[in-house]
Amino acid sequence: MATIGCDPNGLKRILFVDHDGKRQTIRLGKATMKQAEAVKVKVEALVAARIAGVMDDEVARWLAGLGEIMHGRLSAVGLVPKRQAIRLKQFLDAYVQERCDVKSSTALVYGHTRRNLVEHFGPEKALREITPGDADQWRLYLIGQGLSDNTVRRRCGIAKQFFRAALRRRLISSNSFVDLKASVQANKQREYFVNREMAQKVLDACPDPEWKLLFALSRYGGLRCPSEHLQLKWKDVDWTLNRITIHSPKTEHHVNGGSRVIPLFPELKPFLVAAFDQAVLEHGEVQNQYIITKYRSGNCNLRTQLERIITRAGLESWPKLFQNLRSTRETELAESWPIHVVCAWIGNSQAVAKKHYLQVTEEHMVKAARAGKEQAAQNPAQQTAAERCNATQAIREQDQDADVTPLNCDTSRDPASGCDNTQDLIVGDTGLEPVTSRV
Repeated sequence: MATIGCDPNGLKRILFVDHDGKRQTIRLGKATMKQAEAVKVKVEALVAARIAGVMDDEVARWLAGLGEIMHGRLSAVGLVPKRQAIRLKQFLDAYVQERCDVKSSTALVYGHTRRNLVEHFGPEKALREITPGDADQWRLYLIGQGLSDNTVRRRCGIAKQFFRAALRRRLISSNSFVDLKASVQANKQREYFVNREMAQKVLDACPDPEWKLLFALSRYGGLRCPSEHLQLKWKDVDWTLNRITIHSPKTEHHVNGGSRVIPLFPELKPFLVAAFDQAVLEHGEVQNQYIITKYRSGNCNLRTQLERIITRAGLESWPKLFQNLRSTRETELAESWPIHVVCAWIGNSQAVAKKHYLQVTEEHMVKAARAGKEQAAQNPAQQTAAERCNATQAIREQDQDADVTPLNCDTSRDPASGCDNTQDLIVGDTGLEPVTSRV
């Protein structure tokens, strides 16, 4: 058991017997009795942990949040090991290296975020010295580097992940990056609909059947480029049922997300047939071979090559070259098929499709305007009929108010010509008997 010692000048200290039976003292300085009681409870728990070899989670969190001075006093009496100052670069290098479970593209994003953190804070910055205010300044630093809003958000999300790992390892007491905005937003200004006329010009400018197929798989198959293109083998094509099995490295960690089946769309089939004929001509048996063979090298920059092809076709490059091809196809398919079917073919969720892929095109605007004109042309005739009906109803209501039999007029007659049966409107005198229509 530990006790609290009080000096005449208001200073407090904790007295206890450690696991070796030695009397020890921890000086708290000026503290209230309530504060001293809280420390006493934790000291007793630390002594018990030293004996049992197991530390309570609550005590561990309290210990991780202690300042350097108090932690040093605890370590001086043997309750805790001496704290080592974990440096930023040291931790980030170890974390990135040990993440052998991520794909190369994810590791690349980790590397960019690691570089930004080290450049801004310095390699020797202690993890626990980085405050939430420092994290805010780092975000502003990223913006100052000219990065787009979504890139800044992605890197803030990765930094948040880094420091969450440090928190779980009890290297820090809190995650200073936790409040940074990390969700990627849809950028409608970078959407672009690649219509079929443009697509045909690009296809005509492609240098060989494989490049035509690469483009067609993106524009008419909606595949992710290059990851899903490079996974395709000829055995994945079912010529009998007109279907293709797509293997997706991006979604393979999801439940049943590693592959999906899409139709062999009529717009895509000619390019697949041409590439197949070329492959058979060159290699003979190709069932187990990859469909894309010429452009598999890591040094092969498909985006740069596509930009050159687009220029050769007499067009200007559009934003997000391959993603907008995929977005265009999903928008097209959504015009004819239920959204859950389209998402199953494209390989994304309905929420992601609505936020990042489905576009409002110029054709939508034209159709809406045309439909509006047709509706406007029908309105005058409908309005005239409605007015006639309303006039007839008003006359009937007036006649009913006057207790008179309503007119029996053809409401389509020209009002200027009057009614032919006006002689029937003569009304008898009113007396004790009910009013009659004739004298």
